[in-house]
Amino acid sequence: MFGMGFTEIILVLVIAILFLGPDKLPTAMVEIAKFIKGIKKGVNEAKSALDAEIQVGELKEEAMKYKADMDNMTNSLNGFKNIDLGLDEVMAQEKKGSSIEPKQEAITFEKKPKKSKKDDIKEEVK
Repeated sequence: MFGMGFTEIILVLVIAILFLGPDKLPTAMVEIAKFIKGIKKGVNEAKSALDAEIQVGELKEEAMKYKADMDNMTNSLNGFKNIDLGLDEVMAQEKKGSSIEPKQEAITFEKKPKKSKKDDIKEEVK
């Protein structure tokens, strides 16, 4: 205990009995025990507070990683933000009340009739 052997502990007890006397020794031992218990309680509280701070630090570090990932994604999407679809002129003209012709021809999709297997065979024969 505290790097002391059995003979050293007995020597400390004998000296304590001589200085304190048998009347005050039990009271002094109770006070020393309370003091040691208070120190242990303080150390345990400090340890738990330190563990909580470390956990908060880890959570903060993880949140910063997610923030950096989001910033990277946002930066990569900024290139798409400046795509010009030519709609600014259309919107401006529409506000004025007139219409303008689109710069490009409109693309139309036509539905093709379904072919039967007979039609496929006829095309292969030709």
